[in-house]
Amino acid sequence: MANAQDVQRLRTETGAGVMDCKRALEDAKGDFEKAKTLIRERGLAQAQKKSDREAREGIVEAYIHAGGKIGALVELSSETDFVARNPDFRGLAREIAMQVAAMDPKDVDELLEQTYIRDASKTVGELVTGLAASTGENVRIRRFTRFQLGESVGEAA
Repeated sequence: MANAQDVQRLRTETGAGVMDCKRALEDAKGDFEKAKTLIRERGLAQAQKKSDREAREGIVEAYIHAGGKIGALVELSSETDFVARNPDFRGLAREIAMQVAAMDPKDVDELLEQTYIRDASKTVGELVTGLAASTGENVRIRRFTRFQLGESVGEAA
């Protein structure tokens, strides 16, 4: 039987629902790390099923690096405006814009494969998939642009 503190801790660390956390802990026979793995695997499977659904809502987020010489705009899409207003969704959009400013990817595929600048154990794609799993919606990076002071117009991503 899963205790309430472990369920809450797992929920906090994974963003999964209470019942999903409880079920994972029970399936893992109380092994917290195994339960985290189960949550991640189940969430990825759910996110994969939803990846072909249309994501027409979302936000455009801006990030301007200190000093004002580099900036980025990112369009992060979701299926509903309810998810787009979620603080985790907005936070992810900001983190992705920061990633674009720092790492200068050439396209969305390259960006998704990049190691996340704040946690080298994850890729940007894993962050997006993780949010999709926790929200239950298709979440995707639609497009981005990076600006650097003094660069020619044709050089921007």
